[in-house]
Amino acid sequence: MTPSQQSETIPRLLVLDDDPDIGQTVCSMVSSLGYQCQVTTLPDTFFEILDTWQPTHILLDLVMPAMDGVEVIRHLAERHCDAGLIISSGLGSRVIDAAGRAASQHRLHMTGVLPKPFSIRDLRALLGQQPPPSRQPRQAPVSPEQDITPAMLADAIDNDQIRLMYQPKVSCAEGNPVVGFEALARWRHPQWGPIAPDRFIRLAEREGLIEPLTRKVVVQACAAMAALLRSGGAKAEHWTMAVNLSASCLTRFDMADKLVVLCRRYGLEPRHLTLELTETAAMEDGVLALDLLTRLRMKGFQLAIDDFGVGYSSMVQLAKLPFSELKLDKAFVIAADHSREARTIIKSAVDLGHQLDLKVIAEGVETDAALAFLRETGCDFMQGYYIARPMEGEDIGGWLEDREGRC
Repeated sequence: MTPSQQSETIPRLLVLDDDPDIGQTVCSMVSSLGYQCQVTTLPDTFFEILDTWQPTHILLDLVMPAMDGVEVIRHLAERHCDAGLIISSGLGSRVIDAAGRAASQHRLHMTGVLPKPFSIRDLRALLGQQPPPSRQPRQAPVSPEQDITPAMLADAIDNDQIRLMYQPKVSCAEGNPVVGFEALARWRHPQWGPIAPDRFIRLAEREGLIEPLTRKVVVQACAAMAALLRSGGAKAEHWTMAVNLSASCLTRFDMADKLVVLCRRYGLEPRHLTLELTETAAMEDGVLALDLLTRLRMKGFQLAIDDFGVGYSSMVQLAKLPFSELKLDKAFVIAADHSREARTIIKSAVDLGHQLDLKVIAEGVETDAALAFLRETGCDFMQGYYIARPMEGEDIGGWLEDREGRC
């Protein structure tokens, strides 16, 4: 093993705290846990160490004189930092929890929060949790957004650069049997590599390319679901494939008929497809959306309201539109391990969903504790890195076989 490979196996904690004594105390604590540790009181030095040392974990104090913790969180997100983040502060729990939710929404790997003062037992409990996602080679940054032109996206759609990854969904019941998959669009540019979905989907919506993009995605998803039905046997008959729909897709009244024809082409029934919409999508044209979504449900498609709890009108959408599923926003699920408020919201949402005869899905499950909590609340289904990361279509069979062997 080379020295660089050996260093990758040693966990490393980087501490940013305005009190150097606290930082040194933390370093003494974690050395007994087998961690290397560096501490600084200066944000500039912190980011230099971050880039050169690449810590596996970060302990961040919220209240700093030069740059507060929320500013640091934003910079970490811009750097696509993949270290496990622990937020520490003497502020009240609601402020600390809010900062944790902000970090999660910036797609940082939130390991937990530590109200000050904390003990080595508290710190060990967080550092002993599931480690951050396996470190991937750092990608060169893609070109600025203005360089992604409509012509390039149209070419990507025509030339099959938009491909799907599939994330499994499982039941919260004992044994966590598989109940389906979510299809996630990915653009791998031949020159720039991966381009984030939020960039090219916004571009597609703005430039009138969302219909061909959605058609490409739905066709791939139907083909994948048909393959699962052929290989999965009787149990796969009850699986569903979830596909995200943009607001722009709800402008064609004949969309339901076209989806039925597509399902028949691949030997599927409408119940095998779940169409996920954010509340914003459902609000674009309330009358047309109500007509179309009602037709979709009449034909047997499942409808899920995605990112439930984020927007102001989620409750209104639940009351007036014919959803069959409620999908909890992952920010609440990720925060559930350390936030009483997040746990309360999840419990309330699960109860509400069940009272409205909706199945409730939680996304963003990353720990065994989150899984146990969701099972305790009566949540129906879940997905997240703790279950499985998104995978290529050809890898689904192997994942199912490995999982069946473990079970």
